[in-house]
Amino acid sequence: MKPHNQRLLRGQAPSYERLQARLAEDGSELGGDPIAVHCGWGRLLIGHTFPDPASLAQELLNEQSGERDIALYVAAPQQILGLEPAQLFLDPSDTLRLWFSDYRQATRVFRGFRIRRAQSEADWQAINLLYQARGMLPIDPQRLTPRHEGGPVYWLAEDDDTGAVIGSVMGLNHQKAFNDPENGSSLWCLAVDPQCSRPGVGEVLVRHLIEHFMSRGLSYLDLSVLHDNRLAKSLYAKLGFRNLSTFAIKRKNCINQPLFLGPGPEAQFNPYARIIVEEAHRRGIEVQVDDAEGGLFTLVHGSRRIRCRESLSDLTSAISMTLCQNKSLTHKVLKNAGLNLPAQQLAGNADDNLAFLDEHERVVVKPLDGEQGQGVAVDLRTIEEVQSAIETARQFDSRVLLESFHEGLDLRILVIGFEVVAAAIRRPAEIIGDGRHTIGALIEAQSRRRQAATGGESKIPMDAETQRTLSTAGYDYDSVLPAGKHLFVRRTANLHTGGVLEDVTGILHPTLTEAAIRAARALDIPMVGLDLLVPAADQPEYVFIEANERAGLANHEPQPTAERFVDLLFPHSQAVA
Repeated sequence: MKPHNQRLLRGQAPSYERLQARLAEDGSELGGDPIAVHCGWGRLLIGHTFPDPASLAQELLNEQSGERDIALYVAAPQQILGLEPAQLFLDPSDTLRLWFSDYRQATRVFRGFRIRRAQSEADWQAINLLYQARGMLPIDPQRLTPRHEGGPVYWLAEDDDTGAVIGSVMGLNHQKAFNDPENGSSLWCLAVDPQCSRPGVGEVLVRHLIEHFMSRGLSYLDLSVLHDNRLAKSLYAKLGFRNLSTFAIKRKNCINQPLFLGPGPEAQFNPYARIIVEEAHRRGIEVQVDDAEGGLFTLVHGSRRIRCRESLSDLTSAISMTLCQNKSLTHKVLKNAGLNLPAQQLAGNADDNLAFLDEHERVVVKPLDGEQGQGVAVDLRTIEEVQSAIETARQFDSRVLLESFHEGLDLRILVIGFEVVAAAIRRPAEIIGDGRHTIGALIEAQSRRRQAATGGESKIPMDAETQRTLSTAGYDYDSVLPAGKHLFVRRTANLHTGGVLEDVTGILHPTLTEAAIRAARALDIPMVGLDLLVPAADQPEYVFIEANERAGLANHEPQPTAERFVDLLFPHSQAVA
């Protein structure tokens, strides 16, 4: 095949006519059937391989239920949209291209994970769990176009310490897929675990794909990115990608609905309200936005109306809400129910506080009525630490509690309709050193990643509690953590302060399940998040810490938390496919 002038082609999308002309010049033909490559979640329809707009439009209408097809490299989208305006739409994503002649290798080495191909059933399951956490369609590996027929290759990033899959990317070799005369490739489905503490996973996956295709003698890499995804575009610009003038077309379906209808009422909410509103929409339940900033909305189905503030609804009584908010009352109610709890008393004068510390040696301080981990300090061992933490907690409530500190893992159990729906071990915010950056810089980078993944709901505060945690470990914000060194930078595992979740619903010990249901019934609350300290999720020992009347349902995916919550509100509603 004759070489082509890359300078002439830069910034141009391949059109059917132009490619036909080049292939004719080379003595080749597009040849055979139009190209549709199945990626496990849907098909990539290579626009210029279809003989006319009508055939491409018809193939998009052949999309299978639950999948998402994408027609790419469409030079004249108006011709296709004009045929089926009610069922097709122009994808509002930008296409970017990196010519490999512009690529520069990384000057920084990222450690702590390795890249390899996905090949086993366990790999596909791990990638799909990652996709679910990022709201992406899962892969059905049985539907993939085989690689020897031009199908895609999936790569994954695997943590060196845990073996967990922390990222994935898909690549397509255009030469194999459709005999591309421009000798290109493309990237799809880049995803990084939002709870990943390793820096650079997304960048390394992109670079790996670039260098893989470069080694195969290809010339460029294309990718599609939503037009307002500023973080992703910043990474791609850093790597040398530039805008490409081409278009993609998709079918109007429930998966793509936000793209062709624009942002609905759910877009105004934080993730904890949004997950409920999206489930209500799927069932045809009307959503009335009362106060998006406050997470307030009303759901209407037939003659039934229920107001919600995220997962707090009209079904929760004011008494039950008070029992959860006032941690002293929570303690009394659960103790009367025969459940295991820490010792507790209200903070008083210095002598009373010292007596409590002397008795228990290690203490927790928290505001009596608080949420999201604000004002909580744990494992305090000196009266100076206790008194200082009390003053901090009083910023959130003038009444402050002292509790005995107990070792263990932080377990959140979600009970809806007096049934356990989800359980997760919550771990405090953690960073991993790289031997180069200060702890302060690593915390800031981790916070940016958490905020991006949670819509701004989770970040690591650079406050006195973080500073105290670092000081106890012998570090400060300016310290450089050795490469590979793990360091918890918070004592509490609250997600709003950068904590992460590990789903343990499937292994929860029956004693813990029974205790959680007893607690929900004692509080007489239809939806509650219960916090316990346990040695392990599959062991019976526990100590109850507190109850949350407005628990975050979005934190427990892939468990069906929103589905069970809407079942509770509207028992006769049925999900719409």
